[in-house]
Amino acid sequence: MKETPFIEAIDCLNGRHVKVNPTNGLSALSKDPPVSDNTLFAGPGLVDLQVNGVNGIDFNDVSLSEEGLLNATKFLLSQGVTTFLPTIITNSSESICQLLATINKACMRNELLDQCIGGIHLEGPFISKEDGARGAHDKKYVKAPDWELFLRFQEAAGNRIKLITLSPEWDNSAAFIARAVKSRVLMSIGHSLASPQQIQKAVDAGATLSTHIGNAVPLMLPRHPNIIWDQLAQDALSCSFIADGFHLPNSFMKVVIKAKGNNCFLVSDSTSFTGMKPGVYDTHIGGKVKLEADGRLSIDGGNGLLAGAAMTLLRNVEYLVEHRLANLSQAWKMGSVIPNSLMNRYREPNKLGWEDAVIFTFEEKINVQKVYKNGALAFET
Repeated sequence: MKETPFIEAIDCLNGRHVKVNPTNGLSALSKDPPVSDNTLFAGPGLVDLQVNGVNGIDFNDVSLSEEGLLNATKFLLSQGVTTFLPTIITNSSESICQLLATINKACMRNELLDQCIGGIHLEGPFISKEDGARGAHDKKYVKAPDWELFLRFQEAAGNRIKLITLSPEWDNSAAFIARAVKSRVLMSIGHSLASPQQIQKAVDAGATLSTHIGNAVPLMLPRHPNIIWDQLAQDALSCSFIADGFHLPNSFMKVVIKAKGNNCFLVSDSTSFTGMKPGVYDTHIGGKVKLEADGRLSIDGGNGLLAGAAMTLLRNVEYLVEHRLANLSQAWKMGSVIPNSLMNRYREPNKLGWEDAVIFTFEEKINVQKVYKNGALAFET
């Protein structure tokens, strides 16, 4: 069957009619209404700044390989994610270096990986040691910010570390943040019980993000001040949040969106169980987790305690729309334009136009039809 010379769709960001050239992903605007009853939507590729793994591939398992990274990337493309940051969490320095080097070498050898991996997110080990704030990170590897150690990490990563999550509660946090920002690395507050004064010092030093706001905090917090309110009140901080329906209640997400507006964005914080069939699985760090049909991931036998996230960024976008927390335009922007603009703060601007594009239908669910990366077709159903 001969393919039509272009795809007609509705730009999901502004409602305009677009014609997308199927050979290179570029588009021409048209004032004409779409001719098809089966309306297609088009949007810029999704950008996920926090991906721990997907579809059976764990970015924090030292057995990570180039093949695994490529399989994960192809899965993410099928879900509309055209740019992502593999996220390396708290571990031994040797394991972190090994994982960083694996990602760097894979990107150097594989063009698709180099195009889709926009950098690396280092989430730890410079976080809080306190229970609740630390989350699932291994306490024995948590440490104060260490510039020489970071340089060692960055060397192993081939300078691909573009984002660091740390806690400002360490005495030398502000100095570390200032040096990192000067080296063109984004700094994010997370896994923290920092005081209002420590948060202010971090912002003054150049921190501009908050990592998965509302999560990685103790179950009980002071009424005020507390780590959540203090970050929401900081105009200089853009907040990421997980909208999978399990990590945060809808009311809290509504408050974040109202408080931050265009300064909040989505992350999946996905684990290797994202995209897998429901069931009970062993983890490489020991223990079992249970993945339910609705995407909820919990510790098996742990009274429902969450064991991480298992939904893609696409499903986070879908959740916001389904629960009327945002319309399609707003939700897609939170999954694409906003994180992309933040990530590009310290590099050549990527317009994130029709060279990275997702063509999809949307009734009750978002169904990806085609994905373009750098103007080339990267996925189609």
